[in-house]
Amino acid sequence: MLVRVQTEPFDINDEIKAITQGRDDIGGVGSFVGLVRGAPGFYSLTLEHYPGMTEKTLEHIAATAITRFGLLDVTLIHRVGTLKPGDSIVLVLAAASHRADALAATEFLIDWLKTDAPFWKQEHTTTGAIWVEARDSDEKAKQKWQDCSNHD
Repeated sequence: MLVRVQTEPFDINDEIKAITQGRDDIGGVGSFVGLVRGAPGFYSLTLEHYPGMTEKTLEHIAATAITRFGLLDVTLIHRVGTLKPGDSIVLVLAAASHRADALAATEFLIDWLKTDAPFWKQEHTTTGAIWVEARDSDEKAKQKWQDCSNHD
């Protein structure tokens, strides 16, 4: 399991190679790359986090996914600092023996990360800076996993 919070960009190819290198038991790697989305008047996003607490929370989310989906490995990388539209912000990799587990775990990981990881986002626009509030849609996405019969 690899969990990192960093300011630097990540390379998805390097991360997939790292999670699969020397392994012949992995049948699939589910992946998600989140990007900073632009809009008229928007020019950057600043992400802040609580060092130590953030990594601990991400490790808990990853460990939960490993147990729940029988994963062979997980990579979670989240960037912090100031990012511009088109920049990568988050990488989720879930390695499993079978694709269904890898893909389901990838969705689970990003849904839980969006609601439980302690990150704070501030959007910088031509009209000023605003803190981004939690969205109901993110809570609903997480809720579907809690409604499953095999929830933690």
